[in-house]
Amino acid sequence: MDYSIETQPLDKLRSHCLIAGIYENQQLSDVASALDRLTQGTIDKVIKRGDIQGKIGETLLLNVLPDGNIERILLVGLGEKGKVTRKHYRKALAAAIKSIRDSKLQAVTSALHDIEVTEADAQWKTRQTVEVFNDGLYQYQYTKNCEDNKVKLQSVAIVADDGALAETGLKQGLAIAQAMDLCKQLADLPGNICTPTYLAEKATELAAEFDNLDCEILEENHMEALGMGAFLAVSRGSRQPAKLITLNYQGADADSKPIVLVGKGLTFDAGGISLKPGAGMDEMKYDMCGGATVIGVLRAAAQMALPLNIVGLVPSSENLPDGDANKPGDILTSMSGKTIEVLNTDAEGRLILCDTLTYAKKFNPEVVIDLATLTGACIVSLGRVPSGLLGNDDALCEDLSKASESACDSVWRLPLWEEYQEQLKSNFADLANIGGPEAGTITAACFLSRFTEDYRWAHLDIAGTAWRTGQNKGATGRPVAMLTQYLLNRANA
Repeated sequence: MDYSIETQPLDKLRSHCLIAGIYENQQLSDVASALDRLTQGTIDKVIKRGDIQGKIGETLLLNVLPDGNIERILLVGLGEKGKVTRKHYRKALAAAIKSIRDSKLQAVTSALHDIEVTEADAQWKTRQTVEVFNDGLYQYQYTKNCEDNKVKLQSVAIVADDGALAETGLKQGLAIAQAMDLCKQLADLPGNICTPTYLAEKATELAAEFDNLDCEILEENHMEALGMGAFLAVSRGSRQPAKLITLNYQGADADSKPIVLVGKGLTFDAGGISLKPGAGMDEMKYDMCGGATVIGVLRAAAQMALPLNIVGLVPSSENLPDGDANKPGDILTSMSGKTIEVLNTDAEGRLILCDTLTYAKKFNPEVVIDLATLTGACIVSLGRVPSGLLGNDDALCEDLSKASESACDSVWRLPLWEEYQEQLKSNFADLANIGGPEAGTITAACFLSRFTEDYRWAHLDIAGTAWRTGQNKGATGRPVAMLTQYLLNRANA
């Protein structure tokens, strides 16, 4: 997709289709009013028929206009004037691109920059236009013939008065959109294609694209030498060898402490001996969305050449039942030396993460952020709107919350109180790998916190946000935008 900034005045602009805003009660935006004058009152005549009121997300395509440079106009509802929030703006953009996609147009111009949005400038609006449009145009094709329903749109121009701010937003938007595409493509692949080896190969290929990005792959024999008994216990039930992927981005001085991102990379999770129910098990190919996000975010950082040092760690394995698979009641020795009683083999994500979080210490990190499709309990407590956020450092959690607000990629912080640690007590090991049926998201984070005591750490549970289920099943690309915004904020600080 070709995205560009357009700074020509409206009366000189040529467009196959121009997107303009309309507020509630049929109030035209400034651009829509100017278009109405250029088209001899056509917009006013059409809206008086009552086909659009201006509610958020309403759309109306005007196909017949007086002769001129603009062939079509797409009106998009924005809600009440003066009260357009960032989420309202994104909802309007999503409605617009859906209408454009359905119309089979090949080129479109967005003129929604005149809309006043709470705490948003031209840079933010441009970035969101690219992100939302690209998300709306995403089409999985790797194992499916989409020729009959292929997206026709080839170019998007964004009208902006402040060209410099818009160009910055365009650069950021393209990097984030392409990172989200990569994340979704990896996540949507079936488990027989996207194996730990495949994920490692893609990370290696990514590193070859950028001079400031290196990749190292730890094999099982290396992990065994390091004492990663928890990680290796998970991979024992699979014929696919586990991989620990390290992507190292150097954008700052060598002595600057890195931000370490850790992403769970279970390319398929059947639950192991504690086998999952068959219904919906196909969606367990999405158990590597944390790892896919980390790979995507490292791509965005490298593409934008952020002045930061960032390390991405992706522990990748499968979790399957087998004669050699770990069993309930087994005692594992982690890399940290702590012993773990396995009470449920389907609580495997925390086992591969705990050894990776211990490994993260070698990088002398400034902060460590892990993200994982970790607990179904997170969906029960928060639904599919925010990701769960927990951590041992208030300032880090606050920085992530602020980034989530700016990126419209919501998080909600849950407590990590000492009382919850009691649920992880074991009669036979230093801790158990589950804490019972209550507060499952919190006790999972409590487990991880036992391995993060030496640095500032935050945990994102993305079980409810990393993919959609049902009719629109597919990866969302979250929380690529939020984590990239966090990195942008750090770079700008």
